[in-house]
Amino acid sequence: MKFRLFKSLSSLLILAVIAFVAFSGFSGCKKTPSNPFPESGVASGWQKASDTRTFAAKDLWQYIDGDAEQYISAGVVSTSTSDYKYQGHLEAVVDVHTMGDPAGARKMLDAGQSNDAKPVQLGEAGVQYAQSILFRKGSTLVRIVAYEATPDTPQALLALARAIEAKL
Repeated sequence: MKFRLFKSLSSLLILAVIAFVAFSGFSGCKKTPSNPFPESGVASGWQKASDTRTFAAKDLWQYIDGDAEQYISAGVVSTSTSDYKYQGHLEAVVDVHTMGDPAGARKMLDAGQSNDAKPVQLGEAGVQYAQSILFRKGSTLVRIVAYEATPDTPQALLALARAIEAKL
């Protein structure tokens, strides 16, 4: 009798350990979102000039009224934004759109291209203009826009984009 009881208890203990390990493993599979916004100085010459603001899809109109529907139809989950300043004079805004899947990021990148787009090696695909860069990586679409064009703007934006890419 003692042997059967011991055998039953040890079987229950083994099952409990297996269940605990399985549950722990699966609950840890959720990817915690990382902060893609580099701190000041990480990208050479760039300083983070504002706190990051985040908008859920239902509130996106508060940030990009007029274009929000386009992002929502592509499956945006949230959009985060922050301002940056390059060497104290060139200002830019970084928008990080988290889409429901990579197809949404691809759709928005394709929709945002015009004839003067130059391909750039960022993420899985990217384009650069005189005052902006757009690129996608997985289900994330990044858009960086400078408020003015200077001779340094294209290289400066590329440095900021690479720092963001490294954090995605």
